[in-house]
Amino acid sequence: MAGRTPTAERGAGGPARPGRGAAPARTARPGDRRRRRLLLVLALAPALVLGGFALWLLYGSPWLRVEGVTVEGERVLTERQVLETAAVPVGDPLVSVDPEEVERRLRDGLLRIDSVEVVRSWPHGIEVRVAERRPVAVMAEDAHDGGDRGYAEVDDEGVRFGTVAERPAGVPLLVVDLADSPSRHRFGAERMRREAVKVASALPGGVRGDTRTIRVRSYDSITLELTGGRTVVWGSSERSAAKADSLVLLMKAADGAERFDVSVPGAPAASGS
Repeated sequence: MAGRTPTAERGAGGPARPGRGAAPARTARPGDRRRRRLLLVLALAPALVLGGFALWLLYGSPWLRVEGVTVEGERVLTERQVLETAAVPVGDPLVSVDPEEVERRLRDGLLRIDSVEVVRSWPHGIEVRVAERRPVAVMAEDAHDGGDRGYAEVDDEGVRFGTVAERPAGVPLLVVDLADSPSRHRFGAERMRREAVKVASALPGGVRGDTRTIRVRSYDSITLELTGGRTVVWGSSERSAAKADSLVLLMKAADGAERFDVSVPGAPAASGS
């Protein structure tokens, strides 16, 4: 006859008795849970207090607020123009001033600015550092309301960024005279202006100071008009660096010449005396 099984011993559906030596499961007491919560609160309290104090210090206290804005690097622009365009809210929390937003306002509002950096100067200041565009050429402006024409300044990227009443010394006059040239329809006056400033940017210092006019008649016809009635046939703006080097050597070799042709920099020519 088969032996009796443990299941048969405890009866059908009866609860299983724990094995010998097994420890009964421990149930967490309400007091233990309260104690753990209290320890957690005590551990977090200093961080919460410090965090709240830091927020108040940055945003609510009177100590870290904008009291002044300093401007550096302006030449033609005035400090007042920069400050008015920057529109930094004096009296606001310093941390709330967005330097990138101030930089955007300055670049959009003052075309004369080439680059700008805005930084917080703790605990009370904002520093604005600007670099202005420099003209490599000017263009004559039409007169308005019977006044003087003035000159539009053009930088080395072809950007017209400002107007001055008098032509700056040592800066050539740019004349784009395309007339019925095919370049007018193919490239347009704006593209030709950019091509001309490439030439202006490449001119050696001595030649730039003697250049009175850069005249553009087509993409392949850019001419320099120098002091003393001298002219330089430049051709297109391509290979301008090589043409500049060739022009310096040609002027030394043909001192007294009136016409210099560097349109093909490997075969320059000079004529007249």
